[in-house]
Amino acid sequence: MFELIYILAATMINGLVAFVGAFSLFVKEKYLKKILLLLVAFSAGALLSGGLLHLLAESLEFLEADTAFLIAIFGFSMFFVIERFLHWHHCHEGVCDVHSFTYMILIGDGVHNFIDGLVIAASFFVSIPFGIMTTILIIGHEIPQELGDFGALVHGGFDKRKALLFNFGSQLTAVAGGILGFFLGGEAWFTPLLLPFAAGGFLYIAASDLIPELHKEADIRKSIVYFIFFSIGIAFMVSIKLLLGG
Repeated sequence: MFELIYILAATMINGLVAFVGAFSLFVKEKYLKKILLLLVAFSAGALLSGGLLHLLAESLEFLEADTAFLIAIFGFSMFFVIERFLHWHHCHEGVCDVHSFTYMILIGDGVHNFIDGLVIAASFFVSIPFGIMTTILIIGHEIPQELGDFGALVHGGFDKRKALLFNFGSQLTAVAGGILGFFLGGEAWFTPLLLPFAAGGFLYIAASDLIPELHKEADIRKSIVYFIFFSIGIAFMVSIKLLLGG
């Protein structure tokens, strides 16, 4: 039962990330873009290292290496399918052709957040510290996405209040995923299979959505700064790995 309390708290906090979009109302667009790219760089490093060092490594405690890697590949592939067919994307530029995609963004985010809830639930069944680390990792990549999604919804015709509320509703599907994950958590097969699946998803997000955004920067000095933040994201996850006992 303690796991359920942690899962509900973690997924609710994750849901509140939707309101980070309100931050963009008070920041000039040129400064917001710079902040977003720093967050994207940090998040890319954290997701890449977190997926490999935490989720995939933890799954190897339960699964044969070949099995874990195949599930990770499957997870990577499924996130590709989700992005292609549900148009789930990161609109960091703030100017997108979203008029025909506005509700698809919400649907895609809802699916994505539901999976996040499942991952959070599975991680808390491994251990409380591991669950907290996974929640931080998920929130870390949600922040730039939610800022971008808020801008896309407003650009697509939503007023700012409606964009915040609808984005929050989409984010709350993580709670439903967490509750389902709690009831599945007692099954011996659930956590070991979901961890490498989530690792594959995190690797896909980092490699296909976040890192390409950084490649759009032509200024070498800015690129170096982004690489520093990318490296800080990696160092952050390595530090957590060491604090959790390697």
